[in-house]
Amino acid sequence: MQSARDRLEAILSRLAARADDESVFVKLYPEAARAAADAADARRKAGITLGPLDGAIVSIKDLFDVAGEPTTAGSLLLATAAPTLRDALVVRRLRQAGAVILGKTNMTEFAFTAIGVNPHYGTPGNASDASRIPGGSSSGAAVSVGEGTSEISIGSDTGGSVRIPASLNGVVGFKPTARRVPLAGAFPLSATLDSIGPLARTVAECAAADAVMGGEEPRALSPLPLAALRIGIPHGVLFDDTEEEVATAFDRCRRKMGLNGARPVEMSIDDLLAELRAATKRASIAAMEGAEIHAEWLATGAATPVDPRVSGPLSRAFAMPATVYIRAMRHRTALAAAMDERLAAVDVLALPTTPVTAPTIVSMTGDEALCNRMEGLLLRNTQVANQFDLSAISLPMPGMTRPAGLMLVARNGHDHHLLRIAAGVEALLAN
Repeated sequence: MQSARDRLEAILSRLAARADDESVFVKLYPEAARAAADAADARRKAGITLGPLDGAIVSIKDLFDVAGEPTTAGSLLLATAAPTLRDALVVRRLRQAGAVILGKTNMTEFAFTAIGVNPHYGTPGNASDASRIPGGSSSGAAVSVGEGTSEISIGSDTGGSVRIPASLNGVVGFKPTARRVPLAGAFPLSATLDSIGPLARTVAECAAADAVMGGEEPRALSPLPLAALRIGIPHGVLFDDTEEEVATAFDRCRRKMGLNGARPVEMSIDDLLAELRAATKRASIAAMEGAEIHAEWLATGAATPVDPRVSGPLSRAFAMPATVYIRAMRHRTALAAAMDERLAAVDVLALPTTPVTAPTIVSMTGDEALCNRMEGLLLRNTQVANQFDLSAISLPMPGMTRPAGLMLVARNGHDHHLLRIAAGVEALLAN
């Protein structure tokens, strides 16, 4: 196996060649990364290992604190903020596990919006076609893994911000059960819905990063055999307006799972989705909790420009009375319990991560109505896991012209079971 230092230098050389046009990374740590890579290589020569992440080249989303610098979270508003005093907890844990932290990746402003556009720091082009959107909000994270400038990238997921860009860039993206991975030192969007999750080429790499960030002992991931697994197919609104190629690829995956002994279970969750939609009609939970975080500049006006796609929903949510938020949260608690009860009948739900593949950047910046419709479509399937407090993973579907993912969704706290099922499905789809 190539040394960590050699792999790192190959990446740094690629990034140096495009330094004048860099939109995937917003910050690089070349010297610290070289020192970490050399230390990992020395341990390897001595027959010592800190675990599966020792020497892995890792990038982190621009909302994680790194000691000594401001955390900008994709915004000009925070560019002059005070430097943070210590690394985010997940960053400390990654370093302790031997990860080589290469840099911070670009994101949509304040982790809002699913398209992946950032008017301040540029928009990373999709890893499969740079003229297309990366998906958001962990845009640079997914592109970095997809193009090979990180082996693992760490993102955040509030409505699909890990899984949407994973789907559109053809990589694996995992959203753990909320709060299993500590949020300390991550710039928040929604305390209720935020999760920290990895993006990588394989389920095993995601599982290793997730274990380290969750403070657990990494263990070998043994794929679960698919025989007798109950795969819930939630036909209905989550399958509407799905691109033909995405629908065909999903059907191929479902048939393959069925041929290997998995039992498809047709089920409907449309009633629960409709009830949650009604409960959050005036403003989403993410927007209302985000409005509290950004209350100061929302009240006085921002000192520097904020992406209108971010400031608009936050401003509207800021005007909501507290009763709207309290009622939405009460409904959400009851509906999450109802969803958990319904999912007890299956091992996982399976559906397309995104019903569409990545549209062009030009089409998203030139047509506001189309952009709004695309935003809704990209978030529609993924946000179910956040809203109902579930765990979920996106796997690339094979045989597609442009990438899109297969999403597996499991009950709250069933993260390890989900990762084992995903590893089994990944092995099946690779054949």
